[in-house]
Amino acid sequence: MDRSNPYEAAFEAYLKAQNLCYVAVDETRRAFLGPTSVKNLDFIVLASSGARLLVDVKGRQFPGGSAGKERYVWENWSTQEDIDGLVNWTRVFGPGSLGLFVFLYRIGPSVSLPADTPDLWRWRDCQYLLRAVPLVEYRRRMKVRSPRWGTVALSHPVFRELARPFRYYTHEFTPEDTVPYGPDADWLEPFRLEPTLAASPCGSAEA
Repeated sequence: MDRSNPYEAAFEAYLKAQNLCYVAVDETRRAFLGPTSVKNLDFIVLASSGARLLVDVKGRQFPGGSAGKERYVWENWSTQEDIDGLVNWTRVFGPGSLGLFVFLYRIGPSVSLPADTPDLWRWRDCQYLLRAVPLVEYRRRMKVRSPRWGTVALSHPVFRELARPFRYYTHEFTPEDTVPYGPDADWLEPFRLEPTLAASPCGSAEA
């Protein structure tokens, strides 16, 4: 975790406000699995069910783009290094753990969301929206975004299908729902999630 990163700081404030038990991982110290250096995750969060959530926070703005050229798209790109790092951490923690990408959207002043929108979080005069996608589903359905920059992403319809409010994983998800990981079990039994975001703005049409 990088506390100079406003998105990660906002996410930590959210965890504290929700009285969730968590560990913020020190990103200044590179981790090693055997001789291999791997990218750190950001947080380890203990869900109410006992599941260990291995979280990589992705800060994004909504809408994106520059002034006058706003793009009302829920960006969800990641890097292949992020994918590989979270894969390794999920295997290390094993059964009862869940790798998650948490997309933390800072909502711009031009966007008005209902006050009862799930996981709409206000902190330091900014509004944020939290949406999460399990690593196993993201990895199964991602597409290459930029070979040059090593980035990947979900199509916008797929993202709307898979993303859930982060609160679902902290309060409803159970360890029994996790995929059994092992050295030879390379995501053979991915999660099956119901269509999501029915009560969230990510389910609306894009501009």
